[in-house]
Amino acid sequence: MKILLICDDFYHPGEVVSRGLQYLSEYGHTVDTVTDKTAIKPETLGAYDAVVIAKGNRLTEDNEPWFEPGVPVDEDGYRRYIEAGGALLMLHSGTTFRRESCPKMTALMRLRFLGHPAQCPVRVHVADPAHPIAEGVEDFTLEADEHYQLELLDDRSRIVFETVSDAGTQPGGLTREIGAGRMCVLTPGHNDSVFENPGYRKIIANALEWITGKR
Repeated sequence: MKILLICDDFYHPGEVVSRGLQYLSEYGHTVDTVTDKTAIKPETLGAYDAVVIAKGNRLTEDNEPWFEPGVPVDEDGYRRYIEAGGALLMLHSGTTFRRESCPKMTALMRLRFLGHPAQCPVRVHVADPAHPIAEGVEDFTLEADEHYQLELLDDRSRIVFETVSDAGTQPGGLTREIGAGRMCVLTPGHNDSVFENPGYRKIIANALEWITGKR
């Protein structure tokens, strides 16, 4: 599988997720990383089997946005990509869009980001063991991660995993089918140790197979 990783923002250095996904080579996958928002074009997305977004909307200390007027692929562009049969995985910082600044991205994911407490242990619970992404996955605990707090905007998404900490229980893994394509949302992923966890590695690998129709 040929995967495009779009990453790097002010709070989330791209090398963490880029390094974290290197293990996918064990599955025979290749991962190409792009950090420049102007280098992502519609034909770029179409050249890959799957696209992973691990990039939020704040790119610099001065709050430079990703989705500013004139960016080659805007929020509607990602919707069109999925509707046409694309495969999109929204990973960690790729889920941090707020309704007031990125209403179209929150509408695409059917959720909005509220914030997170200080890093803490986060338990990942398999909420829907019948889903193909949950195959071979059992509950596990991440030693330290940002426990994202989210608001679901409707009930059209299928919650496969929940994340649990002292801050409560949140949806941590969701799936949607949009047009001819598929999307998965996974919220863990701030630290290297998260990507080193065998359970989370299995979830990501399963998710890539599901969004591309191989599972």
